[in-house]
Amino acid sequence: MPSAQRSLAPAPAQSVPLEVSGRKVYLIGIGGCGMAGLARMLRARAGLVEGSDAYPGEATEALERDGIPVGHDQSRAWLPDACDLVITSAAIKPDHPQVLEARRRGMPVLTYAEALGRCMVGRTGVALAGTHGKSTTTAMLGAVLVDAGLDPTVIVGATCGQLAGGTAKPGAPVGFRLGGATIPRGTLAGEPGLLLAEACEFNRSFHNYQPAVASISSVEADHLDIYGSLDAVVEAFRQFALRVAPADRGGRLLIAHRGAHRQEVTAGVTARVETIGLDPEADWTIGIDPSEQRVTLRRSGDHTAAWTMRIPGAHNAINSATAAALAIILGADPGIVEASLSAFAGVDRRMQNLGRLPLPRGGWVKVYDDYGHHPTEVESTLRALRQFERPEDQGGRLICVFQPHQHSRTRHLLDEFAASFGSADIVIVPHIYFVRDSIAEKQSVSSADLVDRLRARGVRAMHLYPFEAIVEHLDTLVRDGDVVAVMGAGPVWQVARGYIERLVGRAARPPVMVDSGRSRSLAVG
Repeated sequence: MPSAQRSLAPAPAQSVPLEVSGRKVYLIGIGGCGMAGLARMLRARAGLVEGSDAYPGEATEALERDGIPVGHDQSRAWLPDACDLVITSAAIKPDHPQVLEARRRGMPVLTYAEALGRCMVGRTGVALAGTHGKSTTTAMLGAVLVDAGLDPTVIVGATCGQLAGGTAKPGAPVGFRLGGATIPRGTLAGEPGLLLAEACEFNRSFHNYQPAVASISSVEADHLDIYGSLDAVVEAFRQFALRVAPADRGGRLLIAHRGAHRQEVTAGVTARVETIGLDPEADWTIGIDPSEQRVTLRRSGDHTAAWTMRIPGAHNAINSATAAALAIILGADPGIVEASLSAFAGVDRRMQNLGRLPLPRGGWVKVYDDYGHHPTEVESTLRALRQFERPEDQGGRLICVFQPHQHSRTRHLLDEFAASFGSADIVIVPHIYFVRDSIAEKQSVSSADLVDRLRARGVRAMHLYPFEAIVEHLDTLVRDGDVVAVMGAGPVWQVARGYIERLVGRAARPPVMVDSGRSRSLAVG
């Protein structure tokens, strides 16, 4: 690797590092994947960390087991005595009682993105951006770098059982891994330690990051309640790209050859820019054999790596190729990259196979859980499931339970959503998940509007609520050979779990837990 690739950490003058040693830090919304990871990283830096979250859950219980206190009463303006710093998740509004109390006391208040960006100072920051695929690609890259012995710190907005110990040592699903202060081996040995993080465009959060290496996988219209137009989204990604370290300090930007508005996004960027995609003209060219789920990666026309995917879908193949290219840029051995990606089993709630279960009337059903909440994600996931499972070959159907996430997104992209369910045979839509939007926005669109658009396209669609009613309907609707895909960024995962619990409770044979390499998926038989 050329010498220009070294000294990747951005100059400290670009930002003030977040010093927390011996300081009391309070995180509001600590139960989110990113916030929980940040809490652990700050504690590892000798911070005195505690926090609050609206609801108890697995994440908060895990934090408390690790010695990080978590409270759940956010209705009152309480903060610890002598608190030095408050950090809020993206979901916390400025009028939150604890935020108002921090302001009243004159305490510094940072958002999650601001705090994480300052944590990148003094580290080799790697930020993965794009409308789609951030969590999967970050987890893939983290697992590969662990396998390659590069000891990264990783914060990802999902959980993965192969993140902490790599693909060779799967364990409990986590969304955070603590790595070393320096890179221990490879072409960048001795450089500041790797810090990998998703770079979310919501509310322009990624403008707070200080990446040495970055990727942009796609740029599409989303978060239009914040941006108002695609042009504004493109400009936000350009501002993010401008934050990557310059080429003379080893800064690298890997951007999709197509689908990322790369000419506009890279205008004026001082980092070394390389493209990746299916086009032969891309600097990193991806080849996909869907029949074998085989992926190849060529750099400037030369073979670089090849692997076989365990998770289906062209979008996941492209995610894996992006992770491979970034890993090689960061000094990983291509042979280890191949082996690691061939063993990667996926990320929780990203096309996650929850199991194959017996039906009371005979036969079997497969249940998947997925986080997809943008039309492109819905279309890609359903198409991949159709091609991979081929339910029609067993006389089955692909049934999708989709919960729209945010009324503003649903309203802005209603036609795109209606066009994204072409691979599904039946679509069940609960209420739109209400978060962040105003009451006026909530009244502007409903699930019934999406159902009407789907029916107009010839899709068998229905609106059902609450979740218990959907579970009951699935019980009468599902037949042998069906595949049920539960999708959305809200609590719709409860439908998948509730339906599985209903089936397992009546199964003639006891359930068998199958270790999928991420979390444990449920199968019976």
